[in-house]
Amino acid sequence: MREAMTIRFAVFVDEQGVPENEEIDAHDRTDAAALHALAYDGTLPVATGRFFLRRDDAAQIGRMAVMPDARGSGVGRVVLDALMAEARARGIARAVLFAQTHALAFYERAGFTAYGEPFLDAGIAHVAMERAL
Repeated sequence: MREAMTIRFAVFVDEQGVPENEEIDAHDRTDAAALHALAYDGTLPVATGRFFLRRDDAAQIGRMAVMPDARGSGVGRVVLDALMAEARARGIARAVLFAQTHALAFYERAGFTAYGEPFLDAGIAHVAMERAL
């Protein structure tokens, strides 16, 4: 968890200006069923993401972050695919996420479809997306 937080703070707090108190939430603190994933380049952690089960039984994927030097390498897709595979293995049939608008194409390539109107979260434009697992 420490390594995941290091990546998330570097990307979301330091790079994007998300307030620290908004970056850590109940799914980090107390949700034992939430799954946190890490990807490494050798021994260096370079990407992370997580999912938790929503009340509507969908997997809510989020906190996807890739260190700047690893962007474009495909490691973000590896993390996303691993999260979706684990959700499927747990019998979850649908995944949802709130994508930063600049990452929309990344999630579309993974089979997600946008729905609804864009919205701000932590001052950053996002759009809701979903896909069947």
